[in-house]
Amino acid sequence: MRILIVTAGSRGDVAPFTGLGQHLRDVGHQVAVAAHPPFAALINRCGLDHRPLPGDPRELIHSRAQAASPQEAQAITAVFLDQLADGVVTAVADGADLVLTAFGPARLSRAAAEAFAVPVIGTYLAPAFATREFPLPGVPAADDRGPDGNLAAGEALLAQARVLQEGALARMRTRLGLPAASSRPGAGSRPVLHGFSPLVVPRPADWPSQVAVAGYWWPARPHGWRPPAELVDFLQAGPPPVFVGFGSMAPGQGERLGELVTAAVARTGMRAVVQAGWAGLGAVGDDILAIGDVPHDWLFPRTAAVVHHAGAGTTAAGLRAGVPAVPVPVMADQPFWAARLHQLGVAPRPLPFDELTAEALGAAITACVTVPALRQRAAELARRITAEDGAAAVLAYVAAACDG
Repeated sequence: MRILIVTAGSRGDVAPFTGLGQHLRDVGHQVAVAAHPPFAALINRCGLDHRPLPGDPRELIHSRAQAASPQEAQAITAVFLDQLADGVVTAVADGADLVLTAFGPARLSRAAAEAFAVPVIGTYLAPAFATREFPLPGVPAADDRGPDGNLAAGEALLAQARVLQEGALARMRTRLGLPAASSRPGAGSRPVLHGFSPLVVPRPADWPSQVAVAGYWWPARPHGWRPPAELVDFLQAGPPPVFVGFGSMAPGQGERLGELVTAAVARTGMRAVVQAGWAGLGAVGDDILAIGDVPHDWLFPRTAAVVHHAGAGTTAAGLRAGVPAVPVPVMADQPFWAARLHQLGVAPRPLPFDELTAEALGAAITACVTVPALRQRAAELARRITAEDGAAAVLAYVAAACDG
């Protein structure tokens, strides 16, 4: 079977699908991943085909930040979404017997698949159905509002997301000769698998019956990857360092953040590995090593703790490694994952990015590595999570689609 995985966004939105894609390939399927061009090398080095989706999310973030007005920012987003829709259509038209879609481009993926009579399975990395049990990721000030409040806030957030894509989706459906989107069956009638552990977010009882929590889909390690000698030497030269990285967050703030992180690390007396990410984060010092992209599954188990932006993928990698975390959420679903880490007992209270100071970060790192319960709980949870097989549920759904 020819399987097309459609995803859009940053590296954290792509990497988990490389591992899932390898599992599908290993049981005999032909697998392609439709993603933005900056991730072509990552996908190809994992032994999967790449189909390009127009646009660069880093440039989108930068352009929106530079917009002179909300209307200009909306216009920039509309152009990006129209281009993305065209890319999704081309990717599906290039050949697919089954589409797996991430949440972000899901409505576009389903429209393209509908036009070419291809079945679709949702493969989401964060909770994407409103529930009474907790505030949906992305709900502002994500405090528990009680059952009715949680449900209402989640439904409002999802409605807002639909409105954002409405224009691009309508134009796409018109170009494809499809009826209006409102004539399609409801989202609850479609299978959706969530790629996170039920130990981290148990499946809500009020979700639609065809919506499941499968377990994590771990990123594949690129073929032939070897750790940089400088990094190996640094790790061997002293006690485990703390990792600091903010992924795709804060582009253009590298110099300011570098100074802040350098001062914070100095206050702790620890060594640190600092990952540049989209911010271009750089920190200097005898006990600090600045690095580029390194697979988290290799690096994190060799650290004393991880400081990160609490993106879904980095959060998962830290949990898998069994080390405590200092979550520094910035936006979107990150406050949700940061709060989960604290609730699970593997992190101190989250430190929001807009409140970040050297003093606060240094204190949080110190607390993270000096409270034995955090490391004990992190190690215990890692043992249980690594015993799960999140890809197996997807393989079962795909096998059922083949039989159907």
